[in-house]
Amino acid sequence: MNFLAFIGRLVLDLCAEIGRVALFARDALLTGLSPRFYWGQIGAQLFRVGYTSLPVVAMTAFFTGGALALQIYTGSSPTTAGTLVPSIVAIGITRELGPVLAGLMVSGRVGASIAAELGTMKVTEQTDALVTLSTNPLKYLVGPRIVAAVISLPLLVAIGDTIGIMGGYVVGTKTLGFNGFAYLKTTADELHVDDVRSGLIKAAVFGFIIALMGCYHGFNSKGGAQGVGRATTNAVVSSAILILAANFVLTSVLFGKN
Repeated sequence: MNFLAFIGRLVLDLCAEIGRVALFARDALLTGLSPRFYWGQIGAQLFRVGYTSLPVVAMTAFFTGGALALQIYTGSSPTTAGTLVPSIVAIGITRELGPVLAGLMVSGRVGASIAAELGTMKVTEQTDALVTLSTNPLKYLVGPRIVAAVISLPLLVAIGDTIGIMGGYVVGTKTLGFNGFAYLKTTADELHVDDVRSGLIKAAVFGFIIALMGCYHGFNSKGGAQGVGRATTNAVVSSAILILAANFVLTSVLFGKN
């Protein structure tokens, strides 16, 4: 009976947490994204989320594309490798690996930063100070971060897709001995607009998840420095799990009938 009670408490706690996240998301969308907008904050967060995350996303995409090309070449026959490597690298990067890896890298970098910053503001009562200044914390702190993440992630993924395909091209032509023109032609023939568009849609959803989880855990942190540390960890872990779950759902919706 004690074991069943323990499982029941876990389920109830999980349901309560899902409800709190849903209510926070509702308030963030209705309040944080309603006029008026703090354009200065949005611009600063665009620079922080997008521009400063570009190097790590670019390096991750390049080496992923190169490693994927090597793996596909190893698992294919010499007669079909020239077609399989460029096509699978391009489709795999744009549909799955590009948005997922970019989302995970940004969640570890930006999501943790958002949770730590807002958590510190929460425990030092800076968010309460905003209220005394007639400034809604959701509108001033949460809204700009969500807007910046939703805009920045698709741009990062678009750049990362290009660099990832370039990584496969470099490995294919310099290491595996493929003809450069034939590699690019196969990539262009096999890659379709829907592949790229699906990855960008995923990226926008992942950006919303990252910003939402960072803001939620930051706003609900308590207990001083230890509470901020827990909020940072929870933001990264919950973002990663939700990104993978959302990727499965979106893949099912976008490609389930193909």
